[in-house]
Amino acid sequence: MVNIEFIRLAWETVRSHKVRSALTLLGMVIGVFAIIVAVTAVEVIKSSATSAVESFGSTTYTINRSRGFSRSGVGVRGREPLTYSQMEVLAERSMLPAAISPAMGGWMVDARYRDRKTDPSVILVGTNQHHLANNGLKMDQGRFLTAQDVHLVRRVVVIGADVADELFPTETPLGKDIILASNRYQVIGVMDEKGEAFGQNLDMIALVPITRMIQIFGGAKWDVEIKVRAVNMLMLDATMEESIGVLRVIRRVGPGEDNDFELVSNEGIVGEITNFTNNIAKGGAAIGLITLLAAGIGIMNIMLVSVTERTREIGIRKAVGARRRDILRQFLYEAMFLCQIGGIVGILAGAGGGNVVGFFAKTSFVFPWLWATIAVGGVTAIALIFGVYPAYKAAGLDPIEALRHE
Repeated sequence: MVNIEFIRLAWETVRSHKVRSALTLLGMVIGVFAIIVAVTAVEVIKSSATSAVESFGSTTYTINRSRGFSRSGVGVRGREPLTYSQMEVLAERSMLPAAISPAMGGWMVDARYRDRKTDPSVILVGTNQHHLANNGLKMDQGRFLTAQDVHLVRRVVVIGADVADELFPTETPLGKDIILASNRYQVIGVMDEKGEAFGQNLDMIALVPITRMIQIFGGAKWDVEIKVRAVNMLMLDATMEESIGVLRVIRRVGPGEDNDFELVSNEGIVGEITNFTNNIAKGGAAIGLITLLAAGIGIMNIMLVSVTERTREIGIRKAVGARRRDILRQFLYEAMFLCQIGGIVGILAGAGGGNVVGFFAKTSFVFPWLWATIAVGGVTAIALIFGVYPAYKAAGLDPIEALRHE
């Protein structure tokens, strides 16, 4: 018999024992699904986060009192706030950066224009004229904040694309007054669409002069996030070292003492995101592997039952000339056929389930080709490992004793 005949026999066996085959496949499907859904979801998350970070520019870095992606557990307890006045001194004393911008606030507020009102999901941020370039943003209408806006504490605002769409669906927003957190601002510009990053809609944002925010809310001692842009990639490390040195002096950090602030480049964030998501993927793969081993044991048990049920059939095949290796190959093909069906179903279900995350994150479809290939190879190995004993048992049956079996 040629290989195609073994495949046909394996398919007929699966069809004739639908319930048993389905239960056998279930464990394999769950195991492969666990692996593929984990790595697919992780790839989607990593792709979304990496794209978001890279969109801010590869020559920028962020200075905080605490670092959001830190794995060292560094906290903010006992650290003095990183204030706007310290940022101003940093900007005055630094020679290498192309631009430095602060970000204060980040609260969720509603925006109102006449009888129109948004949900309280508009991100209100105080910043300066360099925020646009430092964050990879572009203008769609009007202009961005200027140094005069910040210096003169003007009540002006630049809004995101979604804010403009909700408040001004049929008219231009430029020159109109809107209410943000009970304060009136004049719209001077609308930013181009940016999309989402880390679960936040960057098009639902309102940027005001940081001096205006400090005047209204009294935030002179509040924390700010400082974003610094180097002239180019070659100057990035030197610019970061300069910022560290200047800030240590400003914040009176003694010689030999650790920094009481955190500095991380966008490339560093991408690296930490990659490490974090890879660890999640490994955990999901380990769980899936354990499930696959359990499924392999189930397949071996089912195949042993099949050998017992088909003892007379095996005797007939041997009596009409089937060789030992023919019987061996038939049962191995059946085990491999079951595992491959389970593997394919698990891969498709896992890829679909993992991309559900991408749907909500609004990222493109991701298919883990490498892990799918590994999964196919893995289920084939499991079929061979756990199918060998039942196959050898079937091949070793005595034809006369097999024919006597009822």
